[in-house]
Amino acid sequence: MSGLPSAALFALLALLLTTACGAGTTDSAGNANGKRPTVRIALGVDASYAPLYLAAERGMFEKAGLDVQLMQVEGGPAAAQAVTAGTAQISANADSTALPQMVSNPDLRALGAFQSSGRYLKVVLRQGITSPDQIRTMGSIQGIGLYATHEYLQHHGIDPDSVTIRQSAPQEIPTMLQRGDIDGYILFDPWVSKGVAAGGHIAGSIGDFGVTYVQWLIADQKWLADHQELAGKVFKVVAEADRLVTEDPHAAALAAHEQAQLPVAATEKAIGEISFTSRALTPADVTSAGRIVDFLEQQRLIKSAPDLDTVLLRGWYDQHAG
Repeated sequence: MSGLPSAALFALLALLLTTACGAGTTDSAGNANGKRPTVRIALGVDASYAPLYLAAERGMFEKAGLDVQLMQVEGGPAAAQAVTAGTAQISANADSTALPQMVSNPDLRALGAFQSSGRYLKVVLRQGITSPDQIRTMGSIQGIGLYATHEYLQHHGIDPDSVTIRQSAPQEIPTMLQRGDIDGYILFDPWVSKGVAAGGHIAGSIGDFGVTYVQWLIADQKWLADHQELAGKVFKVVAEADRLVTEDPHAAALAAHEQAQLPVAATEKAIGEISFTSRALTPADVTSAGRIVDFLEQQRLIKSAPDLDTVLLRGWYDQHAG
């Protein structure tokens, strides 16, 4: 390199410096070429994400001038963890799943709700179990599954400590039921249908014992601080997709099949059990989150409570996406 003319050496150094500076740029920050910033949304694989599937399938994000990519993960905490890791900018998570993540990463923020239900998650019991008091072992996923399992048992006068609760991934739980390893579980489709196909039967929905869940869109405050307008535009598309899913569940089920290979008939049925409405977070959401946090602390699943007035951005949706 010492043999290069000084002008050429200067140009080479300038090129190297420019390349090095550009290497650390994230997709969501855009780039010098003026391309649209990429926003990755982490989400699970089931009918509750139908608005996101429909928006992607119909090119709704592109029509709004956005470059949005859906990043399918295992579900549960994995979506929020992708935001924490920086591999996604936004995630879709149920309240009871998001709140523990907000303890480990207090920079996570719930922007608003895009759906809720008290019917989508169902109780599945194995053959021969005809009454809750026969239950000795239950399977459960983290978050909403564990919370609902405790509420179900308590509703029927059963001390949850008297029942063995085995946490596992959703895809493993119907097989556990079929083998007789567990007496029941609370999950959503397609795992409800798979449990029935494995010999189980549906014994009710979570709303029967006073439980509902709310799905939030979540972002990290460090990213959100510089991308409020961008996040608002993304949420506006989700809100419009919510409306379209409600109007035409069959079209939404077809989109879910194309985007996530979900069965059309079962997905369409599940969509009818969910309220797809985007809205701002309310004091009622804070109260409900407080009950979930109390449960998590009682179970020693979290060491401290998140500051709900900080992590739940009441009013953000109305300001940026309404």
